[in-house]
Amino acid sequence: MSGGGWLLILILASSLVPGVIIFFLREDRLRLRSALNMAGASAKLGLVIYLLLEVREGWVYKARFTLLPGMELVLHADAMSLLFATLSSGLWFVTTLYAIGYLEGSPNRRRFFGFFSLCVTATTGIALAGNMITFLIFYEILTLVTFPLVVHRGTEESLRAGRSYLAYTLSGGLLLLVGVAWLWSLFGPLEFVAGGVLAGIDHPNRGVMQGAFFLLIAGLGVKAALVPLHGWLPQAMVAPAPVSALLHAVAVVKAGAFGIVRVIYDLFGIEYAQSLGVLFPLALLASFTIIYGSLRALSQDDLKRRLAFSTISQISYITLGAAAFGPVATIGGLVHLVHQGLMKITLFFCAGNLAETLGIHRISEMNGVGQRLPWTMGAFTVGALGMIGLPPLVGFISKWYLGYGGLLAGHPWILLVLILSTLLNAAYFLPILHRAWFRLPDGPWPKDHGRRRGLETAWMLLLPPLLTAFLVIVLGLFANAPMSALEWVRLIAEREYGR
Repeated sequence: MSGGGWLLILILASSLVPGVIIFFLREDRLRLRSALNMAGASAKLGLVIYLLLEVREGWVYKARFTLLPGMELVLHADAMSLLFATLSSGLWFVTTLYAIGYLEGSPNRRRFFGFFSLCVTATTGIALAGNMITFLIFYEILTLVTFPLVVHRGTEESLRAGRSYLAYTLSGGLLLLVGVAWLWSLFGPLEFVAGGVLAGIDHPNRGVMQGAFFLLIAGLGVKAALVPLHGWLPQAMVAPAPVSALLHAVAVVKAGAFGIVRVIYDLFGIEYAQSLGVLFPLALLASFTIIYGSLRALSQDDLKRRLAFSTISQISYITLGAAAFGPVATIGGLVHLVHQGLMKITLFFCAGNLAETLGIHRISEMNGVGQRLPWTMGAFTVGALGMIGLPPLVGFISKWYLGYGGLLAGHPWILLVLILSTLLNAAYFLPILHRAWFRLPDGPWPKDHGRRRGLETAWMLLLPPLLTAFLVIVLGLFANAPMSALEWVRLIAEREYGR
């Protein structure tokens, strides 16, 4: 273990240890379980912020452990690692608070919060992975520990969704394993290096390198919900709202998108990948996924399913930016990793409030709901307008850099994809806002738990979406501020392109 490697272990342990302890607590130890959850989330966030500041100043943190001869588990903190680790730890903190309030009085909370903590441990391991072997290990752990959260309710529908989730993700994991083993057998340790560890290797058979690249992308594309590998995601919406938030904004789909970014930039290298001719087909697939997801979202009356198809569309902005071969497009794609997470978690928190407080699950039931839940729908409105790309919200920042980057990279069609996507975003979000704010209620809500201490719903359900909606506004208004997501991503782009 190199100097400072202990800090990386502590970051993993900050969620792993509370998660393991929670499995051994009695179901009725509510306060202790909640305290462990929040303490772990707070510790992880604090440690990651400290690491962020250290890496910004040029410090290097790395830990190595020998698994087998010639095979090491490597944890490494670089600028790319910290982008994902900061997002996941920050959103885990607010999701933990939300989950405590959402699951109050429900059964099997010990099991839920135990796997919940293991899930964020695996996600952090993915973020801090220093080579493809380490990435693969944590990637597969994430699949296994997320399954109990998807099937948490134990209904036939949730079990069916869980089986679909496992079928897709384990198949994707197998493809990823084959791709990693293939490259490892040819080139040995696959360390993540700025510019790509494979970039300096002149392999005589381009077909081998192209095949390995697409094997890795196919394996990662399942969790990143690239069409046609997306089928599990809408089905998984039967899970509780905190799990949906975890799947879409914190862990699973972000792990897939982050993995694609790692493969392009730090395994193959952006210039070598471009020379292999693999980026343009990937950009086309991402563009198709963006439009397809938006078109499918239009026809969904179930609110969470509409948001799920929106995720299928929006998460592919990240892949599109990575595949566009240009530093400005890279900035747009990578910053959307953060921006999409903030917007989408806001929307899912609000969808959970509608379900938990009023029993609303369908868009057709939302007439006049803004009168009953004005703060919740205010936060939802911010998230939705951000997804559409209304300035100065964060979604506009992402789309601006992607569109301008596409033009600079010689791909004007990317701008057309973004314009069409924006029109479709408006088409499936604005009718929801119209129903909520400008129509009268049809009658009593399916259920109404009433106001709690003068608030429209429990404060643990209300505070998280208000906080994330606030960040959607502030990070858009002050996008150029020091230590903003945009400024951090610029540093990454400069490193990857060597300028």
